[in-house]
Amino acid sequence: MPIIKSAIERVRTNEKANAKNSAQLSKMRTAIKKFEKAKTAGADNVEELFNQAVSAVDKAQSKGLIKANKAARDKSRMAARLAK
Repeated sequence: MPIIKSAIERVRTNEKANAKNSAQLSKMRTAIKKFEKAKTAGADNVEELFNQAVSAVDKAQSKGLIKANKAARDKSRMAARLAK
């Protein structure tokens, strides 16, 4: 544990940011998995789940949690899966 006050505050800030980022990434992964599972099962609400998953990917990319190419790649794969 640091002794300097600014370092102590930085540790606290980093922990908060880590918790937020982890939660956001988890939401994105969960949305993608829900879409994949619904598509495999042939559910009725696949379009809605697709939109939610794309939105989650876009949010994660805008916050800098994933790179732009990964976001584009994930959305492309989901769109292809939806069209299939």
